[in-house]
Amino acid sequence: MYDPTVARLTYRALLGRRRALILGALPLLLIVISVVVRALAGADDQTAADLLGGLALATMVPLIGVIAGTGAIGPEIDDGSVVYLLSKPIKRPTIIFTKLIVAIAVTMVFSALPTLIAGFVLNGNGQQIAVAYTVAALVASITYAALFLLLGTVSRHAVVFGLVYALVWEALFGSLVPGARTLSVQQWSLAVAHKVTGGDLVTSDVSLTTATVLLVVVTVLATWYAGQKLRSLTLAGEE
Repeated sequence: MYDPTVARLTYRALLGRRRALILGALPLLLIVISVVVRALAGADDQTAADLLGGLALATMVPLIGVIAGTGAIGPEIDDGSVVYLLSKPIKRPTIIFTKLIVAIAVTMVFSALPTLIAGFVLNGNGQQIAVAYTVAALVASITYAALFLLLGTVSRHAVVFGLVYALVWEALFGSLVPGARTLSVQQWSLAVAHKVTGGDLVTSDVSLTTATVLLVVVTVLATWYAGQKLRSLTLAGEE
């Protein structure tokens, strides 16, 4: 189910100089802002939770997910080079699964690790806030990567649609509109973070059981459907 050659090519595509600079910009901004906030406001648990929830989980994680998820396969489909990959004796689910693993790994490294660092800078992990949001970022990375990988297989405008989802749905509606929160990856991951802290600083509108089920179901379905779309691309090429 995992192909090292596909993984190597995908890592190379995602971590090229230009894309790596984009991936590194948001984490660097988060850490810089955290240092400034700590210097000005001192160690405050509520401030740490607000910053990690509003900037890290609601904005940075989905944006990095867009870059990693769509970038894992979208450019190959757009420029037609995916044909060469599909011509190899590699099962289509293996291609999708391998690219998903790479997208997840990249999203985790560029989102969860900076979140942990920022959390320790802000309040030294008081009330387990840094760890809680790091766990939330790790969990969200998996589902975001699957969703945006799927988007990369079904649309030539995957980055645009992904940015709209990340900035409008997750960062805006997912944070402010009660009805939309139930269908937000951010809220699902916050349910996990709430379990880690065991307090009221991190809250979610979704129960842990519901959040866990939705995270698993959406990730599995998105990965499966991406495989189906890739298979249809193969059949179209053969015809």
